[in-house]
Amino acid sequence: MSITIMRRIKFCAGHRLHRHGGKCEFFHGHNYVADFYVTGDVVDDVGRVIDFADLKRLFKGWLDEHWDHGFVLNESDENGLAAVKIVEPCKYYVLPYNPTAENMAAYLLREVCPQLLAGTGVTATKVVLWESEESFAEASLTQSSGSSDTCGFASAGESR
Repeated sequence: MSITIMRRIKFCAGHRLHRHGGKCEFFHGHNYVADFYVTGDVVDDVGRVIDFADLKRLFKGWLDEHWDHGFVLNESDENGLAAVKIVEPCKYYVLPYNPTAENMAAYLLREVCPQLLAGTGVTATKVVLWESEESFAEASLTQSSGSSDTCGFASAGESR
């Protein structure tokens, strides 16, 4: 039997969608909420697959260091990267694709979670990234893979 738990982490970050063609091509920010679902097959002597405090330390620590109160930008967005580098001090994180909610959730699940959870006995199986109170993206290991340009998930093409 496997058991899944979820830890919610809140952070603030700016981004822009390179070549979006709409208002999301401008610099703007969100108060994000990330729900990290982790699964384990064994509980410890206390009855936990992992301590929620450990998940908070790992996930919030990474988000605070890399994305919180910074900008998340596409590596192809030369103009956007040049603009954020002008500001001192500056904080930005470069993704290999557009920082849509879909791509950010998939990046957290596929790239960040395995590194953070190595050796813990649990695996991240889903990340839900809330961009606003009305919209979120979900990346799940149980979903079928799509284009590798979007970290393994096909883009929905939905306007933001």
